[in-house]
Amino acid sequence: MVYIISWDDFVQQSVQIFRFNPDKTRYVMKYRHSDGKLVLKVTDDKQCLKFKTDQAQDAKKMEKLNNIFFTLMARGPETDIAEVVAGKEQVAQPAKRGRGRKQ
Repeated sequence: MVYIISWDDFVQQSVQIFRFNPDKTRYVMKYRHSDGKLVLKVTDDKQCLKFKTDQAQDAKKMEKLNNIFFTLMARGPETDIAEVVAGKEQVAQPAKRGRGRKQ
């Protein structure tokens, strides 16, 4: 297991692992309250990457990584993730309800 120091490297290598083998890739988050550490792990049983942090602001980064993986799973591994990385992913808006007459 390799701990990646740079967050950007971790995300980039994690996406490469997923794109190479989407059916076998797993993503695990583990938080230890006693240590105040968050460990993220991405593996496909051949490669294993880990990222460890104790910084609260890294929670937003983790949320973006979740969005990246959700996008890749939903749209396919060849999807361009530039929209998600830039924070420009469009959120579906609820349908507007027309005003009908009361009966």
